[in-house]
Amino acid sequence: MIADTHTIYTDAGSRGNPGHAAAAAILLDSKGLLVDLNGEYLGITTNNIAEYEGLILGLRLALKHKCKKIICTMDSELIVKQVRGEYKVKDNNMKIKYNIVTELLKEFESMEFRHVMREDNTSADKLVNIILDSVH
Repeated sequence: MIADTHTIYTDAGSRGNPGHAAAAAILLDSKGLLVDLNGEYLGITTNNIAEYEGLILGLRLALKHKCKKIICTMDSELIVKQVRGEYKVKDNNMKIKYNIVTELLKEFESMEFRHVMREDNTSADKLVNIILDSVH
């Protein structure tokens, strides 16, 4: 990994679609050590909106810690491909979240988006489920 590059792991989920939803983000330094984490209950929303909220949480964590180079890692292939510009964002509610992400990304010197399988995103996934279990 490139020095001074932080990795953000994000995840989200909804129990039902739409349903009770939560999002989470974990920020690691260039050595893979935990810098910070955050998660929140989102109320009733769709899984895709929740995934965007997880990414927004992660980007805000990185900005809070003055990170300039980031790798965003998530298991939502749709969101990764939309943010990379490979897929269009057609849903109006998702466009709102996409625009927030686009604005936040302007604050970083470099960024990369990686899609991973769910089993490679277990920490963020666990945090989402802890939140959902506590409110649902």
